Amino acid sequence: MSGPSTYNPQSGLEKWFDERLPIMRLVHDSFIDFPTPKNLNYWWTFGGILAVCLVVQIVSGIVLAMHYVPHVSMAFNSVEHIMRDVNYGWLVRYIHSNGASMFFLAVYIHMARGLYYGSYKAPREVLWGLGVIIFLLMIITAFMGYVLPWGQMSFWGATVITNLIGAVPFVGQSIVTWLWGGFSVDNATLNRFFSLHYLLPFMIFGVVILHVWALHVPGNGNPTGIDVKDVKKDTVPFHPYYTVKDGFAIVLFLMLFAGFVFFAPNVLGHTDNYIPANPLVTPAHIVPEWYLLPFYAILRSINFDLLFIDAKLGGVIAMMGSIVILFVLPWLDRSKVRSMRYRPLAKQFFILFILNFWALGYFGAKPAEGLYIVGAQVCTFIYFAYFVIVLPVLGLVEKAGELPASIATSVLGKPKDTAMGAAVPASSNEKA
Repeated sequence: MSGPSTYNPQSGLEKWFDERLPIMRLVHDSFIDFPTPKNLNYWWTFGGILAVCLVVQIVSGIVLAMHYVPHVSMAFNSVEHIMRDVNYGWLVRYIHSNGASMFFLAVYIHMARGLYYGSYKAPREVLWGLGVIIFLLMIITAFMGYVLPWGQMSFWGATVITNLIGAVPFVGQSIVTWLWGGFSVDNATLNRFFSLHYLLPFMIFGVVILHVWALHVPGNGNPTGIDVKDVKKDTVPFHPYYTVKDGFAIVLFLMLFAGFVFFAPNVLGHTDNYIPANPLVTPAHIVPEWYLLPFYAILRSINFDLLFIDAKLGGVIAMMGSIVILFVLPWLDRSKVRSMRYRPLAKQFFILFILNFWALGYFGAKPAEGLYIVGAQVCTFIYFAYFVIVLPVLGLVEKAGELPASIATSVLGKPKDTAMGAAVPASSNEKA
């Protein structure tokens, strides 16, 4: 996609360094002169926003680790010490805690964009798979970070979720004992979670590098879902066009981020986590952070035995399956048209899927009883049906709209020579 390098060292020192370690050439070819489709909309800016969120989380996490004490008798007080006694500790802590929510908000939008515009389709299967790995690592990292303040919700959340692993046949209980470092959630557990919570963001950073690398092999997708046919007509250099566009979107996102940090820093958290952990007092309602609620609802929706699979193991399988199924999505959707902009039926089912995901989050926040369980079960069925029934069937029966001949045709609105032999109105690409 990128073609031969256009980097030209401007001095003898640059040339000498480039011959030995071509970092500047890599940066220039990947982020400056990289040919990018000229029709990318603002949904494509969330990749850059996620990079900013990751850096913010790593830097703020390192600062917090300098003052945090991973011991059950001191962890809660050390967080309060950070909030009250460390210079600007309250700011760093609120940036880190709200940064996790902003990170997941951006990644959900980024994944929804990929689903809508078919960014998982060939030849981007590996790119999509790496993105799902990043998402899975984010979930694990966030769960372990939620345990560290050692409040009531931290302790009981760790107890409930780690106990679920015990449902895995043969090896489950051994894994739980290893995670706990004993026979209950205690000091060894907190130390393990702190170590892993510190390590995993750097693993995420490594996978992000692979993700960007995989992106630069086939190049960016675009709203039309068609491949670049003429680099000169269909693309523009990444800099300055998209650096400015992404920079503007990042500033707007940081304003939203700052709004939570300075005006509503605790609105996304749970009040019970400001109570020190007490193994003898169970909270009335144990819930994870908002960004994990849909998967929590899927977990709790399986409250019945199925053949030799008991309810507990069934819930774990359903929850893990809801993420694993994303890996095989490129092979489930058989439509030859990538973008749902030209797939009217797929677009309607996609909107239903998004609403269903919101509903799962709602049911995940409610008690596991009565109609809330029934609602979660219905939404869980719809979630899996979208991937294993709707997308495969639509790929066979849906008649897609007519595609433009090229990205330039779509952008400039030329009404002739469409890919399927008919004219496309100039406004057709603005509908999505």
